Amino acid sequence: MENNTRRQIIKIENINAGYENKIAIENATLTIYKHDFLGVIGPNGGGKTTLMKVLLGLLNPQSGTITYYKDGKETDKITMGYLPQYSKIDRDFPISVYEVVLSGLSNKKPFLRPFTKEQKQHVADTINYMQLSDIVEKPIGALSGGQLQRVLLARAIVSDPEVLVLDEPNTYIDQRYQEQMYEMLNEINKHCAIILVSHDIGTILQNVKDVACVNKTLHYHPNTEVPEHEINHIFGCPIELLGHGDMPHRILKKHAE
Repeated sequence: MENNTRRQIIKIENINAGYENKIAIENATLTIYKHDFLGVIGPNGGGKTTLMKVLLGLLNPQSGTITYYKDGKETDKITMGYLPQYSKIDRDFPISVYEVVLSGLSNKKPFLRPFTKEQKQHVADTINYMQLSDIVEKPIGALSGGQLQRVLLARAIVSDPEVLVLDEPNTYIDQRYQEQMYEMLNEINKHCAIILVSHDIGTILQNVKDVACVNKTLHYHPNTEVPEHEINHIFGCPIELLGHGDMPHRILKKHAE
């Protein structure tokens, strides 16, 4: 009997991707499995966002292949949830918490057709699951950073995705909410694979199951035991992991003279 926990969902092979004449990802190979919790780390400009766009199908690679699987068989596409960077959200846009979460089902209905009763019930169930019922009618501009992040996470999972992609989810939220968020992600991970893109190395290594180090090239680790010399090489400077309460973090070591 096949072990479902290792059933592949996305496979990229020998991917080269970038913009115009600039290659941001070179010869990258990676497989995402069911119930993976993959952390993607690397410096700014190292290609993390490019890799994410390729996986989401938002950017066609210049060469190489990307294959999606459903129930162990190749398919044209899979359902994917996406939580964008906080800084890309227009908080002045006049939309309520309920409307934000509902918009996560927009690609599940025909254009200009109303949402079904079942879809609206599913939205209500997701809002309750994410403990957002008490703020459901609030405009997003009235929310705290942690509340808005939870709303966006609800929007990302309301479509029951096979894969959930989060882009720098720690930005603009405090440590207390980070801990709550990772508790929620651990629960969500029981139902779908998660890809978490971040430069926050310490928090990533504390919470994910496997790691991809990206700085133009990609190095995959099936666990979080990433050698220090590799992290130093990926980030281009010495980095040291420090314990700090329940959420360790890394700081730059002193550079050699």
